Amino acid sequence: MTAHATPGRHVLADFRGVAPSLLTDAQALERQMTAAAHAAGAQVLSAHFHHFGEGAGVTGVILLSESHISIHSWPEHRFAALDIFMCGAARPEDALDFLRAALAPESVEVTTVARG
Repeated sequence: MTAHATPGRHVLADFRGVAPSLLTDAQALERQMTAAAHAAGAQVLSAHFHHFGEGAGVTGVILLSESHISIHSWPEHRFAALDIFMCGAARPEDALDFLRAALAPESVEVTTVARG
């Protein structure tokens, strides 16, 4: 069995107290998450975002060559769940910092899991 030469880090973040208007715009979230991936040194392969209708949230994923970034938002609760998994030289913490600045949550709870 061969050990992974480039283990990954899986960052799970709960953003609370986010302005609802920031959690309902699928196009803006896609732009922000794409920029976050680039800030982390990751290569974006594709993206898919879905808005659930007037006043509802967004589910989206950025597929990376290093893995993925996803978001699920609940504007009615001012809450977003983010999932940032990257391997190799990519820096998931930099993506998290970028998204924290973009969405300006009142509080953030982060769990990081070493993978590989």
